[in-house]
Amino acid sequence: MNPKTSVVSNSLHRDQHGASVQPVYMSTTFKVDLRNDEQEYDYSRSGNPTRSLLHRQLGQLYNVPESQVHAVSSGMTALDTIVRGLVLSSTSYVPTILAGDDLYGGSDRLLTFMKTRCHARTINVDTSNFEKFQEAFFSAKKVDCVHIESPTNPMCKVVDVPRIISFVKKVSPQTYVVVDNTMMSGLLCNPLSLGADVVYESATKFLNGHHDIMAGIIVSSSQKIADDIYFVVNAIGCGLAPMDSWLLIRGLKTLSVRLYQQQFNAMVLAEWLEQSCGFKPSKENSDLRTRYVGLQSHPQFSLHRSFNDGPGAVLSFETGSIPLSRRIVSSKALKIWSVTVSFGCVNSLISLPCSMSHASIDPNVRKQREFPEDLIRLCVGIEDIVDLQRDLLAAMIDAGVLELKENIIRNKLNGHTAINTIGRKQHVQRNIYDVFYGDPLVHSQQRLSRRLVKL
Repeated sequence: MNPKTSVVSNSLHRDQHGASVQPVYMSTTFKVDLRNDEQEYDYSRSGNPTRSLLHRQLGQLYNVPESQVHAVSSGMTALDTIVRGLVLSSTSYVPTILAGDDLYGGSDRLLTFMKTRCHARTINVDTSNFEKFQEAFFSAKKVDCVHIESPTNPMCKVVDVPRIISFVKKVSPQTYVVVDNTMMSGLLCNPLSLGADVVYESATKFLNGHHDIMAGIIVSSSQKIADDIYFVVNAIGCGLAPMDSWLLIRGLKTLSVRLYQQQFNAMVLAEWLEQSCGFKPSKENSDLRTRYVGLQSHPQFSLHRSFNDGPGAVLSFETGSIPLSRRIVSSKALKIWSVTVSFGCVNSLISLPCSMSHASIDPNVRKQREFPEDLIRLCVGIEDIVDLQRDLLAAMIDAGVLELKENIIRNKLNGHTAINTIGRKQHVQRNIYDVFYGDPLVHSQQRLSRRLVKL
């Protein structure tokens, strides 16, 4: 077994009793041997055996030493720690962060807070438009940090991450490039291999996959950066608690199989929404659309595929009407989809971001950024795809958006009619997967699972 191709392996933990499942060390303190100057642990705020094992496993995922990985209490803690450790290091001027204009609502809230307190100045720009990004970069006197999220959540805009990193490192090597990789996870993309300085994830999402913990991870490209970040982690005590570390270790064991099924379901669902349900622009209604980077109709489909190993499991669609979108999301017909925020869980979630996860962004700012208020986000789980489609179809019929007669779906908003393809697994779903990967389904599964968890 090559440990570099495994996320979780028995060889990574060293239990003195040979336990097949790694133990959790709940101890706050550890006995000190004053004769041993190299004792590894003394206080759990500074280091804990369970958290160290998690660091080793995440290091395998991102192909870095465990010393360059830090697990913290949430994804937002991860961003805050990165900014404190790397960006807010100067006392002579207010540093500048160049960030996307379609950030996760919590990220936007934190950066806005820092801006209003004069801790750091944030300039928001459409990072999916390289020319606009380049113009914003040169217009700033000095850019201390570039913050990238791709694909964006929930508008599914793709950022040319390799091109932006290459540009920044060429014109301003001292500028940190920080990538929020939560939408892809380390299984589908490793921005460090593209030249990023720091990658972070909300491990609450795909890495854990069960929504029973809050966690964040920070992965650094160098030991110097990792040391600067560790100083903050240790000083403020935001390292992930032992039990949460143990639960995240458990979640990592099924990351590959979970994400494969979630992604498969998302691909089928997106194609069905677009082709069978008619959520795509037409002469009758140009506001309808399905947003998913795994669809060939996505304007940046090829760009995303060029540096990612899959499209992920988050998509969104628009009805062109806020009241109709609300009726879909609040429909009593929904039995499987849970109305809640977040994503990456084994169960499927539906939400209206402007009223939920992105409500903290000022409505006027959302309008300036052309954020669709009617946008419905779907975070796809591992349930049977037929059940997911039928559940969502029932909600849309209940909301008066679609009607179904003799297996023909009619979209009342634009008059689109098509055969309902629910249940046509053997050819429809296989073709959908081939569209993204360009290979037979079996090879696609092998490609996604190259870091397959080995127990």
